[in-house]
Amino acid sequence: MNLQDLNTTPAAQLRPRLAACCDVPSWVDRVLAGRPYADADALTEVADQAARALSDDEVALALAAHPRIGDRTTGNTTEAAWSRKEQSGVGDDPEVRAALAAGNRDYEHRFNRVFLICATGLSADEMLTALHRRLTNDPSTEASVVREELRKIALLRLAKLITADREVPA
Repeated sequence: MNLQDLNTTPAAQLRPRLAACCDVPSWVDRVLAGRPYADADALTEVADQAARALSDDEVALALAAHPRIGDRTTGNTTEAAWSRKEQSGVGDDPEVRAALAAGNRDYEHRFNRVFLICATGLSADEMLTALHRRLTNDPSTEASVVREELRKIALLRLAKLITADREVPA
């Protein structure tokens, strides 16, 4: 898909593709309502502002669509494929996977939500370091961090969506 496709594809067909970027109906609606976009920067600006406007409940809804860091996603959906590529830095080391699993449990116990990080380009050690550092955050600070990570993921995935016919660096 390219920007012209995004501008002209019927909303009903485009909605699931946008939801793969950020699975929140209000975000998808705002991106759809901004069409047609003159360029990728205009699209990114609308998507960015829509992500920044998400309520706490909408952030929680979006988190439900994200796997735990270190979990191996399966399936042929766009989200599953993107998640596998985004988390490629986790690798196959059983000790790393065990450390991530333990960290995820600690995080979920502390914050009652899945640990979310924009994992693209990060090594397993970098993800673990961030997880451990964020476990020291107070709930309000962590909520802000999660919102920012979600925004970064949504924008990264949106860029992948409109350049799907070209290779995009992960």
